[in-house]
Formats: sequence, structure tokens, C-alpha cells
Amino acid sequence: MSDVLQPLVERLQICMRLTNSLAEVTNGEMLLSSLPGLRSNTIGQQFWCVNGARESYSSALLAGKWGGFGNKLSEEALGSHAAVLAALRESQSLVVQTCEQLGERLLDPSRLSLVARLLEHEASHHGQLIRYWYGLNIGFPKEFATRYSLDQ
Repeated sequence: MSDVLQPLVERLQICMRLTNSLAEVTNGEMLLSSLPGLRSNTIGQQFWCVNGARESYSSALLAGKWGGFGNKLSEEALGSHAAVLAALRESQSLVVQTCEQLGERLLDPSRLSLVARLLEHEASHHGQLIRYWYGLNIGFPKEFATRYSLDQ
């Protein structure tokens, strides 16, 4: 991979690892939790969206254009810690493999835009999930707390 792409792909990998670290500290009950007294979806649904974006952007990168949203993680599995964590780990691997497979073709402007949009999507979920962690009084994983300078 070129010196131009390496930092971008590394940031994407770090961002995905941080998301996965949040999923690692959950359990089935937490995954089904939403923010009390506020309009919100569940933590599991947040992870569902992240997983679907990873899968969908991987397909889009291979095609060189957006092809729609898809997700192998069923909504019925959102209360299963094992299923959610496995899906997130698998979709992270898929993104990394896709980037490695494409190599220099990631420099194509349409593909570069897709990588940037995936990174943007993943990071925006970090901000959303921070609110869930604070609102539900869940402890942050150390690496995540350090990255965002969060109170424990």
C-alpha cells in the first residue's frame, strides 16, 4: 500500500478497533438498552448500523461506487453479545481485506471518497455511543477513554 494511503487505512483500523472495544464491554442486556427518557434506539442498533456500513462500504469500494446498504447481522441477533461482537470483528476484517486487495486502486477519487465516508460514519457513531455510555453509566474501555479524553 502506498505511503499516501497507509495513514488513512491505519486511522480506519484504529477507529474500527475502538468501536469494537465498546462492544466488548457490553452484554445482552446492555445491547438492548436505550437512553432513558430520551428518543433513542438501542446500543445494539447502533452496532447494527456500524456493521452494515462496514459491509456496505466494503462492497462499494470493490465496485467503485455506492451500491446500497446491506447487513448480515440480523436485528433479531442484536441482544446477543457473541453475535454482535463476531459480526463487528468480521466486518472489520472485511474492510481491511478489501483495502489490501484494492491497494493503489484506493487512490481512485471515488474510492478515496468512500473510504473517507466510512471513516466519518464510524467516528460519528463514537460520539453517539459516548452519550449512551454516559447516560447508562457504563465504564469505557481504557483505549477508548484515552482517545477521547473521557472521564471514567
